[in-house]
Amino acid sequence: MNLSYKVILPGQTIGIIGGGQLGRMMALAAKAMGYSIAVLDPVDDSPCGQVADIKIIGDYGDIQAIKKLAEVSDVITYEFENIDAPALEWLCQHAFVPQGKSLLEISQDRVNEKTAIEAAGVKVAPFAVIETYKDLLAGVDSLGLPAVLKTARGGYDGKGQAVIRNMQDIESAVILLEHGRCVLEKWIPFKKEISVIITRNGLGDTAVFPVAENIHRDNILHQTIVPARISAEAEELAIKAAVRLANEFQLIGTLAVEMFLTEDDMIYINELAPRPHNTGHCTIEACVTSQFEQHIRAVCSLPLGSTELLKPALMVNILGEHVKTVLDYLPRTAEWKVHFYGKDEAKVKRKMGHITILCDSIEEAIIDVNEIWEEKHLEAKR
Repeated sequence: MNLSYKVILPGQTIGIIGGGQLGRMMALAAKAMGYSIAVLDPVDDSPCGQVADIKIIGDYGDIQAIKKLAEVSDVITYEFENIDAPALEWLCQHAFVPQGKSLLEISQDRVNEKTAIEAAGVKVAPFAVIETYKDLLAGVDSLGLPAVLKTARGGYDGKGQAVIRNMQDIESAVILLEHGRCVLEKWIPFKKEISVIITRNGLGDTAVFPVAENIHRDNILHQTIVPARISAEAEELAIKAAVRLANEFQLIGTLAVEMFLTEDDMIYINELAPRPHNTGHCTIEACVTSQFEQHIRAVCSLPLGSTELLKPALMVNILGEHVKTVLDYLPRTAEWKVHFYGKDEAKVKRKMGHITILCDSIEEAIIDVNEIWEEKHLEAKR
């Protein structure tokens, strides 16, 4: 049943592979529209499982669990990229998976991803495929330093990558080759990291969310600002690149396109994620239609909603070390829209939730939030 268009109406069941926070927010949006939710996850008390109607406990590569999900679902989607290939193949043959497997397979491997983006006529940072220590030396010689070595598969929030600033860094970075082939990327001296989230349904209707500006700390997204503080020309280039990729890959569902913006307003694609994305969380409050509702609309073959920005927004990730700060400050503010994901343990650097602030002045909101973060950080160190 390798179809991309079949109308799924409220009252039917949406199956989600992955029980994390993205699955949870998809499920909440879908349930508000009247859908039932089935989730497949190895953990019984997963964030998505807490709000699902049906929980299937099993590994993502467990064909029997995958079959159970297919049996109870009218359409199946996913919240992350690392789905087992045989399981995905079976699903695409026996269930309604409108997103298909092509774009997912591309985004699962950084070599395939960069090659496909270039083939679509969109720029990526110059790169080299690295399989051996000799390849790494040759790549450094060709691309120059600094450069970034990344595992071709897996890795998130800075994991599975190493910055090489000098020849001494090569000796520690080469450990990544133990995980398989890698990609060496030339360092792009960017002024901002931005992203575009685009959604497309089975009829080819496309909707683009406002360009987001992203600030990272320790390779983890810290804040997202919408609209991005960039020129009109850069905004146009970013949207054109996302639309081109969505059309080239015949996107069904949601695609997050992460980009580097240089001082001269050149755009380089960094990564793709064929699903709702952390940089789109503020759309829940800030846009007429959230990225999660839009994704549900797309995979259910419904008309896409408006992506109009209602008000400028700042989104801040709540990591494990921030939970006490947020809980302490929450009784003193009416402006914060707080989302906790239902995770059981607040580990350092673990994403536990996020805050969205709708504001007239992004700069003032950033200063206020940063002062609170730093104040609590200093208190904790005393």
